[in-house]
Amino acid sequence: MSNAIPTSAKIFVAGHRGLAGSAIVRKLQVLGYQNLLLKSRAELDLTDTQAVREFVETHRPEYVFLAAAKVGGILANRDLPADFLYENLLIQNNVIYESFRGAVRRLLFLGSSCIYPKLAPQPLKEEYLLTGPLEFTNRSYAIAKIAGIELCWALNRQHGTKYLAAMPTNLYGPGDNYDAQSSHVLPALIRKIHEAVEQGRQEVVIWGTGKPRREFLFSDDMADACVFLMNLPDAEYDKLVGRVEEAPLINIGCGTDLTIAELARAVAQCLGYSGKLVFDASKPDGTPRKLMDVSRLFGFGWRPRVTLEQGIDLAYEDFKSKIAVSGESR
Repeated sequence: MSNAIPTSAKIFVAGHRGLAGSAIVRKLQVLGYQNLLLKSRAELDLTDTQAVREFVETHRPEYVFLAAAKVGGILANRDLPADFLYENLLIQNNVIYESFRGAVRRLLFLGSSCIYPKLAPQPLKEEYLLTGPLEFTNRSYAIAKIAGIELCWALNRQHGTKYLAAMPTNLYGPGDNYDAQSSHVLPALIRKIHEAVEQGRQEVVIWGTGKPRREFLFSDDMADACVFLMNLPDAEYDKLVGRVEEAPLINIGCGTDLTIAELARAVAQCLGYSGKLVFDASKPDGTPRKLMDVSRLFGFGWRPRVTLEQGIDLAYEDFKSKIAVSGESR
């Protein structure tokens, strides 16, 4: 299949320093795309409408990957709901709408699996959007992402844009956040279990019951899927973005899941930890299960390549390189 995006095209990757954005940049560079527009937050504040407008008018990107977002785990989402809602709405509205004003040819907006109802049937199909109540602990973040999907859909219907919303499952990999207070579950487990190994502790306490099931995708596989989708031929791409009655939405995942307890044991095995894993049931579990239905994506011929075990090993190497740079104890 020939690429729909020429290698000479101007491509703006918003959020290129984050987990998802950095993986997309790596993938684009491997494929020979060198005309990448990359701006740090200090260089371009995506919450500033005028700044984003001037950037688009000056640089005229032809394609946009919107991976920028305020993200965090259960604790951060619980304690900072207004921040998650307000900042994500600003970022999304500015980048998506200014892309429309700047005649961007294709845009891919990255959302999250938390957009789906808490008790939706499993696996989560794209058509389950807005069919039930959301999980309370990340409701504000989910509503922001749903608004981004709606804006893409509305612009497609009203103005004929070709904006696609992709919903990745739980991501991990190089560039992840390993902070004890704000990280997601897999990087948090890597840090906790690494510290237990280093300190010789015989017990690791983990939030929740360990029973919720989660799906995990290595960030470079996610990036591969995103670039694959943006490079679909017009006839195939239009199947995703051209339907008036259906949101331009596609799930990105691997199609399999495991319990948090099973994940913790997998991390412990990869890190060589033989101590006890204790689950604190007084802490919130979040949504019972979030397995993505990826039949739509797989129907285009895409498949992930990195196994969970391989991915944990790679993520652990990334974590160790970060603490070595920061001077933390190894």
